[in-house]
Amino acid sequence: MKTTLLALAVAGSFAAGLVHAQSGADVVKAKGCLNCHELDKKKVGPAFKDVAAKYKGDKDAQGKLAEKLKEGKGHAKITASDAELKAAVGYVMSTK
Repeated sequence: MKTTLLALAVAGSFAAGLVHAQSGADVVKAKGCLNCHELDKKKVGPAFKDVAAKYKGDKDAQGKLAEKLKEGKGHAKITASDAELKAAVGYVMSTK
């Protein structure tokens, strides 16, 4: 009985993770990033394409940007999971 309950709990938490997976574009919208940023022009903050251009070729860019968002260093602190931050930063870095 305990094994069955444990298996159900693990399966449920795995399924919950799949349900909450969002695309980078969805995260950017949901977290309010578009209040200050746009894809192709400066608003309050820089355009996503400008951020992508600035960090182009920097292999550590995604980690740096996610950390800035998470810790609030040079940017408003964003409350998001690591997976959401990774998705959002990946989306921004893919902007051309």
